Amino acid sequence: MKVSFLNYLKSVSFLLVTSITLAGCGSKALVGTPIENTESLPVKVAELDEAEAKRWGHADLLTDTIPGMSVERAYEELLPNLKVQEKVIVAVLDSGIDLKHEDLDGVLWTNKDEVAGNDKDDDNNGFVDDVHGYNFLGESLHENLEYTRIVRLNLGDSQMQAKALSTLNKELEEAKANKARYDQLFSTLETSDEAVKKYLGKSTYTAEDLAGIPSDAGLQQNVGVLQQMLGYGAPIDVIKGQIQEGVKYFDGQVKYHLNKDFDGRTVVGDKPYDINSRGYGNGNPMNRSEDESHGSHVAGIIAAERGNGLGVDGVADHVQIMSIRAVPDGDEYDKDIALGIRYAVDNGARIINASFGKSFSPNKEWVYEAIKYAAEKDVLFVHAAGNDGLDLDDAANANYPNDQVFTGPEMADNVITIGSLNDTYGPEMVSAFSNYGLSNVDIFAPGGGIYSTMPGNEYEFQGGTSMAAPAVSGIAALILSRYPKLSASQVKKIIMQSGVPISIEVNVAGDESAKKPLKAISRTGKIANAYNALLLADQVSRGKISL
Repeated sequence: MKVSFLNYLKSVSFLLVTSITLAGCGSKALVGTPIENTESLPVKVAELDEAEAKRWGHADLLTDTIPGMSVERAYEELLPNLKVQEKVIVAVLDSGIDLKHEDLDGVLWTNKDEVAGNDKDDDNNGFVDDVHGYNFLGESLHENLEYTRIVRLNLGDSQMQAKALSTLNKELEEAKANKARYDQLFSTLETSDEAVKKYLGKSTYTAEDLAGIPSDAGLQQNVGVLQQMLGYGAPIDVIKGQIQEGVKYFDGQVKYHLNKDFDGRTVVGDKPYDINSRGYGNGNPMNRSEDESHGSHVAGIIAAERGNGLGVDGVADHVQIMSIRAVPDGDEYDKDIALGIRYAVDNGARIINASFGKSFSPNKEWVYEAIKYAAEKDVLFVHAAGNDGLDLDDAANANYPNDQVFTGPEMADNVITIGSLNDTYGPEMVSAFSNYGLSNVDIFAPGGGIYSTMPGNEYEFQGGTSMAAPAVSGIAALILSRYPKLSASQVKKIIMQSGVPISIEVNVAGDESAKKPLKAISRTGKIANAYNALLLADQVSRGKISL
């Protein structure tokens, strides 16, 4: 689930005052620090330095005035005194993972009953060579959005088809116009940049250099363009790179996502709208290109190797990542998601991270049934709320998969839906792109500008509710590694109840004129907190508190 490029451009402890004794800590009492009125907290004015920016999601709201999850505080004060009971398998149901990444290769789940590369189903689980997970996409990469496929294949009822056609026509027209606009902008900027470099006789220049170019040099228009671009506060090369990303984004929309003449599934060999068409895909859930980076970034947030001196530290230790490649460049298929969930459950995952979503789901019942199956098997499903800045309680703003029909009752008690936070405490702390909903979004977590692993031993900042969901998956893994007897439903409730309540009003979808308290746009009105979650988990595990 990516933050839309258009939105990108527009853009601790809670009251747990009871002293508790943790097993194995020599009867050391630990007390959560209450925040009775978060309105009194100071807003961090200074911009985060590089080190803070790379780790802000692990910061503590009370001590750092950054709305992180108190992860480092938990490692310093709680986790040294908590006995690790088992490693927790977290399935990353996503675009594939760089299985060779220096910060991920040591935390991969390995199917010990499978022999790599022998083209056999050694463990008889129905999947050949699934050593680190499974790949339901085969060698496919690009795909339509679901409403494009509905139009192309005449899927669903007449109402769904009409809505899909209307959406496709609107989005395709906008994508073509934006692509032309960005092509022209890049061409103009490139021409101006080269002309000024040639005149100045240097490969780089400053605003002062531009101001010194005389009007009779015939470069007034070029200078004007460059001065306007420099006014955005970034070097010209950086701005050119951002514009090129825009060109690439809209080009992909026109060529693949919104092109009803394109069918990316032909190389897979199955019938994607037939749940009984099985036996497709392969046992290599590795990303197929460096651009297919989403799953690697998500995996690093959860479980990048801690303390190895490389890149980043994941939220969770004592965790194993199962890679399930089921989310293409475009919309995922309901069948792949349903079978991916069942694969994760049947092969030992306790948590499934689902950082994806779409607005049309013609076979959503397959996914609902898989989520219910996960609930029966006690597996937590952590889902990203989505990046359109929409109220998910509105019937017009569906985001699949979900665990309820609009604002109706939940069909399973193992799904937790996560909205995204920015790194600044105050009215702008909810990410402008984040979906929200009093009924449909459970809690918020760090998702704006998160530094994590990328293919090829690289690291990068990315933002989205896709980044907020794995932050919460990491908390869940921390809990289950120390308290494995807790149920998925209990872990969900622990995370929700132990969050830090935020009393200030926040901008909704980035709109300063639409401020609301967090409790008006989510079930809890809270932000996730690892420290508090561990405290509450201990109480629940010892029967002191019932959920």
